[in-house]
Amino acid sequence: MTHDLLGLFDCDEMTLRQHVSKALSGADDGELFVEHAQAESLTFDNGRLKGGSFNTDQGFGLRAVAGEAVGYAHAGELSLAALNRAADAVGAVTHGYSGSYASAPQRTNAKLYGEGNPIGSPSFEDKVKLLTEIDAYLRGKDDAVRQVTASIAASWQVVEILRADGHRVRDVRPMTRINISVIAGKGDRQESGSFGTGGRMAFTDFLTEESWQHGADEALRQALVNLEAIDAPAGTMDVVLGNGWPGVMLHEAVGHGLEGDFNRKKTSAFAGLMGEMVAAPGVTVVDDGTIDARRGSITVDDEGTPSAYNVLIENGRLVGYMQDRQNARLMGMKATGNGRRQGYSHQPMPRMTNTYMLSGDKSPQEIIASVKRGIYAVSFGGGQVDITSGKFVFGCTEAYMIEDGKIGAPVKGAMLIGNGPEAMKRISMVGNDMALDKGIGNCGKAGQWVPVGVGQPHLRMDQVTVGGTRA
Repeated sequence: MTHDLLGLFDCDEMTLRQHVSKALSGADDGELFVEHAQAESLTFDNGRLKGGSFNTDQGFGLRAVAGEAVGYAHAGELSLAALNRAADAVGAVTHGYSGSYASAPQRTNAKLYGEGNPIGSPSFEDKVKLLTEIDAYLRGKDDAVRQVTASIAASWQVVEILRADGHRVRDVRPMTRINISVIAGKGDRQESGSFGTGGRMAFTDFLTEESWQHGADEALRQALVNLEAIDAPAGTMDVVLGNGWPGVMLHEAVGHGLEGDFNRKKTSAFAGLMGEMVAAPGVTVVDDGTIDARRGSITVDDEGTPSAYNVLIENGRLVGYMQDRQNARLMGMKATGNGRRQGYSHQPMPRMTNTYMLSGDKSPQEIIASVKRGIYAVSFGGGQVDITSGKFVFGCTEAYMIEDGKIGAPVKGAMLIGNGPEAMKRISMVGNDMALDKGIGNCGKAGQWVPVGVGQPHLRMDQVTVGGTRA
């Protein structure tokens, strides 16, 4: 597969440039986005291979931006005829409009990941063998294991962005991940545990026997802990959040509210609060797309802007939003490298990359010891947030009681309920152990999915509403 996607059109590059330039005349901004993507996934469930898929897709999306309006058309055919049909469609927004075409994003020499396609290695047979080994390993480990599901997935995406001014950017994006989930049972009771890891790297970079066994052990440990768990209490109490993956709560409850489009339209709970205290002192939140090989990292976003280290909240104060080019221009701000899209059939919009809270000065032990009675939430499953009101609800997949400063019995069914901006002000202690998740995050917005990363240190939040089944 060639990396030169523009060469796949049935015309030379000069002709293509002329047609793109003509299609976007009078627009404020816009580009031709060309993509070739491959993806493979295998799922092993209950002792046999349950699912296997491989697919490739390629096409282009043409976008013209005129003020707040956007014309977008896409096609799965890389031809001049398809491009001209798309140009006719997007031309509706620039008809009678005379914008001045925005200057191109700056270039970058950064290389955050390799360009190799991870799908072919290990081979299909070796992947099936690995999934079989994971299944056998877990079943041999503990008689309580009733079900094992393991999956392995890889993708490879090549994108080319061509602007009306001739500016051209290419990015090649690999991705791999492995997921293991276990159901353990005792009598009539069954509980689950899971582990996943991955990133923009080859399988050989992380898939050793030692690493998958550690992942399998971790999934089993969580299932066995949950098997002993008592019903979570309900009420208002102090909560300690673990480091790493619990940052998903920060992503949902705060991150989405700091995306430029919601703030421009004033539909975010954080709208109009720039420069104000929106979190407790000591809380600093960043979105950083520049970390090597991370799942949420991108060398350039899907508009060609280099990704960046963007400070959103600094020492409790709101200092920045995540922006794509359109929202940045309409808000009189700078594009931050957060214009992302699922693929060529979707428009870019402001999206997170790796969003995390920086470390503070407290040890995890100090934080736990400071709580008289509360919940220690180590891992989360799903959560929901209402961007406009800031209200959120999150279910804990691993949590414990804290009694007199010590970790007590595991609890099940704990739900954390609150409001993003308000919850951020309830943070009273920030740990010194910031960690990122293991590389499993996906984020949905407006029907589009993109890979993301989350992270945080241990945190203490005072007087949080906990939903549980025990008074």
